[in-house]
Amino acid sequence: MKTNGVYKRAYNQCLDLLAGRAPGEVLASEPTLAAQLGVSRTTVRAVIAGLVERGIVGQEGRERRLLRLPSRADYLDSADLEPVADMLERKFMAWMVGPDCHPGGVINGLDLARQFGVSTSAIRECLNKFSHFGLLERQSNGRWRALGLTVDFVEELFDMREVMEFRAVDRFVALPKGHAAWEALAGIEAQHHALLADFDRRYRDFSELDHRFHKLINSVAPNRFFSNIQGVMSAIFHYHYQWNKKYEKERNHVALHEHLAYIAGLRSGDIEKARTVSHVHLETARSTMLASIEIAPA
Repeated sequence: MKTNGVYKRAYNQCLDLLAGRAPGEVLASEPTLAAQLGVSRTTVRAVIAGLVERGIVGQEGRERRLLRLPSRADYLDSADLEPVADMLERKFMAWMVGPDCHPGGVINGLDLARQFGVSTSAIRECLNKFSHFGLLERQSNGRWRALGLTVDFVEELFDMREVMEFRAVDRFVALPKGHAAWEALAGIEAQHHALLADFDRRYRDFSELDHRFHKLINSVAPNRFFSNIQGVMSAIFHYHYQWNKKYEKERNHVALHEHLAYIAGLRSGDIEKARTVSHVHLETARSTMLASIEIAPA
């Protein structure tokens, strides 16, 4: 069985989906599962093979059925297999809002590579990525100048996020009922309920679910110009949950319920209702992120 982090996360998320089904039900198609889990069809096939191996899913020809509900013992531990690029992004974003980084400060790539325990090429790729979006400015001799993750930067970033997402909301509501995005949305909704059911233990899993939820919404309104900024935008929103742990559990609980209201708004078919719940959630997210910037992490 595969042991990489992408596989393990997809496997555990698939267990969340199956926890809301009944034994005997037929699994969704590979393309639908890939959309729900945010992974490739190759990874989905590996996940299904793992489920068959554990006796959770049975396969007859191309049809796969749920044989039994998953238990906690079926979940895989992926905490020790975080991809290097993801780990580096997380550490760098946390470092940027810490006491060692301030607007105008000089960043030494070699020092950061040593501090984070990664290669100089890995840190160079990371710094290049964030420099494209105004967070850093390249200088000579492997040095960079921090332009800062400031309140103004965050406000501008959220303005752009709202333009992108409000456009996607209109597109999502107008999708035909047979569109694969609706089934993917139902799968993500099930994962929200699974997280709420085990919230005290798993509340820190919210940032990953938040990332996949908004990625699905924006996927229905692709734009070649917006797509260039979505990677770094995603990283910033995904990791800002790390910056200020104060009231983290309460914030995640509120956001989970806002997501469920958002999903109901999309399903309503009422564009104004969908826009309203989307606006409420994005304003909450904006306030949370600004507080994370203004209050130094512990």
